[in-house]
Amino acid sequence: MGLHMVVGVLDSAEDEYAETVRADFAAIGELLKRAGAGPWVEPGRVDVEDAEFETWGYSGLHTVRRIAVHLAAYNRLPEPLPSDGTERASDYPLLRKVYEGLPGERPEPFKHLVRHADHEGYYVPVDFARVITGAPGGPLGSSVRLLAEARRIAAALGLPEDLDPDSEEVFEASDAEESVAEGWQRYGVESYVCLQLIRAAKLSVATGAAIALV
Repeated sequence: MGLHMVVGVLDSAEDEYAETVRADFAAIGELLKRAGAGPWVEPGRVDVEDAEFETWGYSGLHTVRRIAVHLAAYNRLPEPLPSDGTERASDYPLLRKVYEGLPGERPEPFKHLVRHADHEGYYVPVDFARVITGAPGGPLGSSVRLLAEARRIAAALGLPEDLDPDSEEVFEASDAEESVAEGWQRYGVESYVCLQLIRAAKLSVATGAAIALV
């Protein structure tokens, strides 16, 4: 199963997992308070529809991160990945540097997108500068910063952020066997994932609930 994001994870969590998440959130609240970034407390229930957000598996998230590091380095979009699957986003040299923990030579305006894990951890609706490692449950990011970063990528793609990621238009671009000539449709998977990131981060900020990566 590929990565997905859940806002209001306690709404549907079963007993044992729910206790683990509650303990994580209590410890995160204390961590944020000590760091001067809090206070934050997970709301009791979010009670909204469509609180789960897919990211086209792990590979989909890496495609957006590839765009992020290229934008940071060159202030322009990279060429789309080949549609035949011969190149993987996670093998992109600038992104591999990040994953291998090597110091970057360029500024990093996309820390909360790129420096977070791809399979665990949380984003909370509190504004702080850097991803916090060693937090309960995995790396801790800011959904406030994630929203800003995803919006910057959407702007670079020319992607309307109110576009429905489950629309036929987005699906056709994501599933296209040949790249189109221009526009966000050249980056179909990246656009799908970017829209999901925006939706998850906006819901987190609006409700006060964390995004859980599961």
